[in-house]
Amino acid sequence: MNPYVLSILLMGLGLGTTVTFASSHWLLAWMGLEMNTLAILPLMAQHHHPRAVEAATKYFLIQSAAAATILFASSTNAWLSGQWDIQHITHPLPTVMITIALSLKLGLAPLHAWLPEVVQGLDLTTGLVLSTWQKLAPFALLLQISPEIPLLITSLGLISMLAGGWGGLNHTQLRKVLAYSSVAHLGWMMVVMQFSTSLTALALLMYVIMTTSAFLTFKLLKSTDMNSLAMSWAKTPSVTALAPMMLLSLGGLPPLSGFLPKWLIIQELTKQELGLVATVAALSALLSLFFYLRVCYCLTFTSSPNNLAGVAPWRLESKQISLPLATSTSLSILLLPISPAILSLTLPLF
Repeated sequence: MNPYVLSILLMGLGLGTTVTFASSHWLLAWMGLEMNTLAILPLMAQHHHPRAVEAATKYFLIQSAAAATILFASSTNAWLSGQWDIQHITHPLPTVMITIALSLKLGLAPLHAWLPEVVQGLDLTTGLVLSTWQKLAPFALLLQISPEIPLLITSLGLISMLAGGWGGLNHTQLRKVLAYSSVAHLGWMMVVMQFSTSLTALALLMYVIMTTSAFLTFKLLKSTDMNSLAMSWAKTPSVTALAPMMLLSLGGLPPLSGFLPKWLIIQELTKQELGLVATVAALSALLSLFFYLRVCYCLTFTSSPNNLAGVAPWRLESKQISLPLATSTSLSILLLPISPAILSLTLPLF
């Protein structure tokens, strides 16, 4: 893709998210979401592969349906209450409609079926943008209206955790595994959203860091399925040694960074006397941990038959940029010891 076109599309992505963040009016928020969608579509279809075009078409249809629902619900709210402000959405009907539309945009279960198929059709870089940056704007809107309907928010969160855990069990395609991982992590954020926005923001930040590390690792290894991970020792031994810890951090295993948000969310749910919800959340983490362990097994305990030339690529100089991968992997593994400092920084912001 032409660098000028690419820079314009990336600026469009940033501008769309910024407009949604800064807006207090539903029409402006809707415009920001549409700018986001229109900017990422050429990035998704840039390789002109049939799977990429199919993924872009599916994404466009899903996002268009969600955006139309948001526009209809906000117009209904303005008709019922005379207010277009995001903070003044009080009537139950438009609130439920907008929550469901934003859940569709995010890929929350039971509205998640499009997400694995779309991510599977993309290259790893665009899949990373779709799994991280594209979730920020809808999530910011969801944070502002979540206290109005606690039962719906909690139900969506629990269903997402279970669907994300069960869905990833039977897949060998790494992009689909990461898509179901996204569904499960969003469920954790949803169940605590109504009680602590700072914990929700912390969980989202940790999810973005760990998912960035996972996508960049698989991009460096040039792996899109579990079978190809057997070649990783011959390509980059150091990254292969660190990747299992990064994946287990995604699963929330102590003493890695991913344990921090899960630990604090379960603690908050217990404080709110939601012991059953906390128990279901903890058990759903075991489902996610199982398919992360499968990926770790393929990385560490399998090796493909090789000739002498095939075991030497790690000696060759790599041209790929490794600083983002090194930074995100380090943060994914080592943040837990400084969790008090992280909490002291995030709590005053919310």
